[in-house]
Amino acid sequence: MPNFSPAALWPILLLSLSNVFMTFAWYGHLKYKTSPLWIAIVASWGIAFFEYCLAVPANRIGAEVYSAAQLKTIQEVITLIVFSGFSVFFLKESLTINHVIGFALIAAGAAFVFRG
Repeated sequence: MPNFSPAALWPILLLSLSNVFMTFAWYGHLKYKTSPLWIAIVASWGIAFFEYCLAVPANRIGAEVYSAAQLKTIQEVITLIVFSGFSVFFLKESLTINHVIGFALIAAGAAFVFRG
């Protein structure tokens, strides 16, 4: 039976929120390509601060239940999910079948990290 303890769930929630900030910090400026690069860098650093405020506690709490490799794997899968939504809804880019297949293969690989 899966472990639904707070130490198992909080990292997933915090990493999900952290990835929203991270995605905006890394890719949000692509919607505003006419603004100077230095503004994009400063804005991204400001947004990234909040990402770190969520990611660091997520990993500290998660280390009670997950290995470092499992935490990283969780973060990467969440990143793909968040990025997919961000790409479609914020950047107005489409996801192709090749993207879906590629992401599915990454998710399949991630599943091996959690095998006993």
